[in-house]
Amino acid sequence: MALSLSGERSVVAATPLNPFAAFMRWIAKAQAARTRRTALLGLLELDSERLRDLGISRHDVVEAMRSKGAAASLALNAARAGNARR
Repeated sequence: MALSLSGERSVVAATPLNPFAAFMRWIAKAQAARTRRTALLGLLELDSERLRDLGISRHDVVEAMRSKGAAASLALNAARAGNARR
């Protein structure tokens, strides 16, 4: 039997008991992912000169699309920072 500290919560205790709340969180995540995809697809529609003005390339946008969640914006920010140093 494992010793549990008073400040720790088990995985079961952290799991939501309300299935409606869990479903609403899933909907919110799906909407955020769709918004992110739409924004990245919009970036892909820009020409190379406009992307260069933004400090990114088409390859950077494609790499951001492969990232999950907030990692996409982090990937684009890292690419902009890397391109700014060149």
